[in-house]
Amino acid sequence: MQIHRGVPAPSERVPCALTIGNFDGVHRGHQALLQQVVAAAKARKITSAVMTFEPHPREFFAPQAAPARVANLRDKITALRACGIEHVFVMHFNRNLASMTAETFIDDVLVRGCDARWLAVGDDFRFGSRRAGDVSLLRAHANRGGYEVAQLATVTEGAERVSSSGVRAALLDGDLQQAQRLLGRPYSISGRVLHGAKLGRTIGFPTLNLRIAHKRPAVHGVFAVRVFGIDDRAWPGVASVGLRPTISQSGRWLLEVHLFDFAASIYGRLVRVEFVQRLRDEEKFGTLDQLTEAIRNDAAQARALFGSVEAS
Repeated sequence: MQIHRGVPAPSERVPCALTIGNFDGVHRGHQALLQQVVAAAKARKITSAVMTFEPHPREFFAPQAAPARVANLRDKITALRACGIEHVFVMHFNRNLASMTAETFIDDVLVRGCDARWLAVGDDFRFGSRRAGDVSLLRAHANRGGYEVAQLATVTEGAERVSSSGVRAALLDGDLQQAQRLLGRPYSISGRVLHGAKLGRTIGFPTLNLRIAHKRPAVHGVFAVRVFGIDDRAWPGVASVGLRPTISQSGRWLLEVHLFDFAASIYGRLVRVEFVQRLRDEEKFGTLDQLTEAIRNDAAQARALFGSVEAS
């Protein structure tokens, strides 16, 4: 897979079948759309491509009202690769892009920038300044631009629309089984292990620390987890995603993982944390001893959970 920051350089430009969206979580609805993009690319002997945006446009226009993030950019790209996408155009959503007219976006970005020959969009796709562009405008410019337009319906499960907002709601409720049904895979977060304050080791619970890049993750609380990427096994543990209110007022989100029966130093290692079961909300404790006791109880619950899973 090739990842482009913005439209590709002329030397890297190849005809493509393209779809556009935020693809937060790359859930089963997205996957159905991406399968059609890949199939269209193969049928036309061109490459498959996705255009996505960083930050999310709603984070640019109204940061306080923007939706929580299901996935970081790394995990999004990993999921797109798993769907067979060959090129990803990561567009920096800034004032210039936000103010671009819909017609200019078609001519300069889609046609000349990405060399789109087949374009797939959803029923409610809007683009350009003031969201003036829609499927009708894309079709009106298709002959001049030399591309085809396919309008794809959303994927439903029963009466429910499979959507990123549905995944967010499931994660907010701690319903990891529902999130997995919508995603088509267990929910996980990947990242590199960072140096932290090393407080955990002083209270008997050393942790792996992973940075949460965005300000509003869709998941928070304390969880039983499995961690992949350390060796050839999945390491069980207990994790907290939150702001650490007992020990920090920084306002920075962090994913902290205490692995069971693990003592190696793996700073800088890229790992993936798979969430198995939610144990409780994040809390602010009055003392460090109270925090330690809560972690001890969390670890005991998680160990019991993994023991019952292995026994079954």
